[in-house]
This record gives sequence, C-alpha cells and structure tokens, in this order.
Amino acid sequence: MKLRPRNLLAFILLAGILTGGLLLHKQPLPLLVGLPSGDALLPPSPVESMPAEQLKTPDLILLGARAEARNATRYDASYQVMKYPGGDVAPDCGACTDVVIRAFRRAGVDLQALIHEDMRGNFSKYPQQWGLRSPDSNIDHRRVPNQMTFFNRHGHRLPMENYADPQLWQWGDVVYWRFSNGLEHCGIVSDRRNKEGIPLVIHNASVCREEDALLRWEIIGHYRYP
Repeated sequence: MKLRPRNLLAFILLAGILTGGLLLHKQPLPLLVGLPSGDALLPPSPVESMPAEQLKTPDLILLGARAEARNATRYDASYQVMKYPGGDVAPDCGACTDVVIRAFRRAGVDLQALIHEDMRGNFSKYPQQWGLRSPDSNIDHRRVPNQMTFFNRHGHRLPMENYADPQLWQWGDVVYWRFSNGLEHCGIVSDRRNKEGIPLVIHNASVCREEDALLRWEIIGHYRYP
C-alpha cells in the first residue's frame, strides 16, 4: 500500500511521538523523583507561610532540610577532607547525616564543631567502631552512631511512637531508623503531615526528598535539640 504525501507526513509524526515516548520511559526513575517540582504535590507547609522574623530554631532546621530536598542532593557518604569548623562536602552531594548537619547549620548550630568538641573530652563514651584513637573532624559528625550519642548526651530524647501527636513529633526533630539490612539512617521531621496526621520526613537514601516515610523503617531514635 502506497502512502499519500499527507498520510506519509502523519505517519512520520506519529512514529516520532511514539519513539520519543519510548525514549522518555528509558530514563532512570530515580532522576525523576524528588525534584523541586514535587513540592506542588505535597501538603501545604505551615512554616513557609510564616514571616521571616518569626522563624525560630525548629523552623530554620526544617527549612534547611527542605533546601536539600529542593536541591535533589544525591547520596554520597564517602570520606572527604574538609575545613573545621563549618566544613562541608560538595553542595550537590551528601549522606543522610549531611541533611541533618546542613539543616542545623541553617539554624546556626554547627554539629561538626559540637560533636568534635564533645568527642575530644569524652572519646570513650562514643562508639568505637572504626578503629580510631582520637576524634576526626572530617567524618565523626557524619556518622549516625555519633550523632545519636551526641543527642543522647545533650539533646532531648523523645518517644518513638504516637506518630500523629503534634506535641511529640514536631518539625525540626531528628529521627533515626534501622534498615532491614541493619544499616542506620536519619532524617528531619517535616511540618507537612499525611491524611492520618503522621508527619512527612526529609531524608537522603539516594536523592534527598521529602516524603511520607516515617514508618517505612524501624525507628531507633527521636530527638529534639536544643
């Protein structure tokens, strides 16, 4: 069957649309999840409607974590040499603990310095899992067990249940999980909540995102600081 010029043009256009669709579906899904545009799909944020002069420490912690999600920061937990204090890895990457560190820095709290100084005077009270004989300001604050130890010593340890209670689970809180494979993870509690009243969380397990994931893994710690 011969195609007339008009039909031939329509056929070429249709083939191009179908081919383009197939190419789009070949894109890796993680690159399409957690992008800044996903904010429009989330519930309203009470904190973002507040005047800047009214923002307090928990509000600033939350906004610091949300900036990581909007940046779609990719996961990278590799050892990096950094300045002290105020050191950081490249802004486009970081581990789950870097979400917490950067969130607290937005509120003027430098966990790198706080954890390092506490470890200098109390090294034996921190986990001894890495064969170190003294603190290392490049990495100590980026390790989940060290963060948990610091918050146990200097923060408020909070209940790990009653998830819909807004007094127990406040935005800016830090939550720690254990994956089914035994690895530990952390994130920041959001001011957004799901239909059951359970808060969303901001965390980085591949790409930093804000999502309904509080109960996805075993909760092993819940803290508020200061």
